[in-house]
Amino acid sequence: MSAVPDMPTSAYPDTSTAGESPTGTDTELPSFAELGLPRDLLAAVNALGYTTPTYIQAAAIPPLLQGRDITGIAQTGTGKTAAFALPLLAAVDASVQRVQAIVLTPTRELTIQVADAIEGFAAQSRGLSVVPIYGGASIDTQRRGLSRGAQVVVGTPGRVIDLIERRALDLSTVRFVVLDEADEMLRMGFAEDVDQILGHVPVVRQVALFSATMPASIRSVARAHLKDPVDVVASRQASTVTNIEQSYAVVPFRHKIGALARVIATTEADATIVFVRTRGTAEDVGSGLIERGIKAATISGEVAQKERERIVERLRSGTLDVLVATDVAARGLDVERIGLVVNFDLPNVPEDYVHRIGRTGRAGRSGLALSFVTPRELGRLRTIERLTRKPLTEAPIPSPADVSAHRARAVIASVGARQEAGRLEPYREAVAAFLNDTHVDPVELAAVLVALAVGDDGIAPRVEDIEPAGHDRSARDVADGSRGPRFDRPGGDERRGPRGSSDRPDSRRRVSGTRYRVAVGHTHGARPEAIVGAITGEGGLRGDALGKIDIFPSFSLVEIATDLSPEASRRIGAARVAGRPLRIRIDEGPGDGGRRVGTGGSRPYAGPARERY
Repeated sequence: MSAVPDMPTSAYPDTSTAGESPTGTDTELPSFAELGLPRDLLAAVNALGYTTPTYIQAAAIPPLLQGRDITGIAQTGTGKTAAFALPLLAAVDASVQRVQAIVLTPTRELTIQVADAIEGFAAQSRGLSVVPIYGGASIDTQRRGLSRGAQVVVGTPGRVIDLIERRALDLSTVRFVVLDEADEMLRMGFAEDVDQILGHVPVVRQVALFSATMPASIRSVARAHLKDPVDVVASRQASTVTNIEQSYAVVPFRHKIGALARVIATTEADATIVFVRTRGTAEDVGSGLIERGIKAATISGEVAQKERERIVERLRSGTLDVLVATDVAARGLDVERIGLVVNFDLPNVPEDYVHRIGRTGRAGRSGLALSFVTPRELGRLRTIERLTRKPLTEAPIPSPADVSAHRARAVIASVGARQEAGRLEPYREAVAAFLNDTHVDPVELAAVLVALAVGDDGIAPRVEDIEPAGHDRSARDVADGSRGPRFDRPGGDERRGPRGSSDRPDSRRRVSGTRYRVAVGHTHGARPEAIVGAITGEGGLRGDALGKIDIFPSFSLVEIATDLSPEASRRIGAARVAGRPLRIRIDEGPGDGGRRVGTGGSRPYAGPARERY
């Protein structure tokens, strides 16, 4: 392995107040040589270029090497993987071809990351077999890995239990157990699974429990499975955010996608991760960004593991610039290119804010974090500031003019390289001929060419590109994104709903045309933004070609002003929204299935089974 996660090359910067050490004294951090590591592991650390441990490593490694159980409060990015990986390797006998250590993690991504880190240290020191096991991957491959004499297993609870029940995984010789991100495991409902797995481990064992927070539920797990543990507090909550520039912007819910697109269009970050609360919102935001020409993808707990791995690899390689993710899906994600984290939705749990923005600013690198808030959420923002002990600065959302200027600067900055590449003669001739015929000012011509290069056709921005509202907007205009905006319903009343809005100007909804039926509805979690994004993206349509959208429980109706070619219909029909293919076709009226009343043609349907957009 070429790199080990969570291991900065120098003392972890500014993890707490000045001079504070893991023990609360003013002593400086020891070197790795002073922690008591076996010679081969110390040589492995030195070979990888690490000299000074982080706070969590300096605090946790000595008691673990002494055989003590520990509970550790450690945020993402503090170096906790090495804090338990090095003592774990010290406890394993490389000559015994049996499972001697197991690390339980909440997600597939974290499983892979931790296994790679342990394998990296082992490759530099002792010959050990480390096998990651998790759902969504071939269980036969994992069984073969275990049968070859694995000594260390890193896995998610569900797949670990599956392999135990298949008698492919024997934990009777385990001596060292790690519960990594225990709070997240409990939040995901793995408490009983953890109890069941530890029931297969010998009573005489060493246990290290790591958690971002230590609520009563985690303390209960510690009392049940740990013996006289040493409590290790790696740092204060702000430990992973000191090298991240944090800001917020007040944005009404209906303008969030447009504002996000402009932020991404003007950022200098190589890659961006956008956090949302739900799978439905992730799909809507991802579709909205793709519709605007941004290279984006979405991951959530519903995405198959192979597809998740493919998406993350695209993010690493640079063929993908933006990842829209839920909290669970992003656990364990460590991609160096991520320079910006955007909280499209504030997290439900304030501590998750630290986990989210820890995706950037890794291992001493700097990073940017921007949070979108509605005026109603400013109180939640203050809670986050108290948690991190760092005030967030308010940042303006870039205007359409800012986006054009940023793109223009990028084009102009590339002039030198393009000039050096040569083969400009045909263009010189074309420009010279144009200037000779028209006598246009050369600066004016250059300005027009740059405008064309950045896609600015001179047409006024769409309605969604207006500046987001300030703090003084009415509650109706700035409904909390967790509940969604307000929609006009049949009968003239208004009701708040959780499904979001189409993020399109009202004028587009007056479009009349052919009514099409798509095979996704409320029960599938379909939202109008996702439907619009899929149809425009796959059908090659402009957003203003789509009219009214009626969403029913099992299907939706969409008005499209232009005729769809057979090829466009095929592409749209294969597109997925809420995990289901659209299967688009012309609607044949009220007899065409579904619970609705009314007539065919252009007359509106009515009834409580529908939400109109």
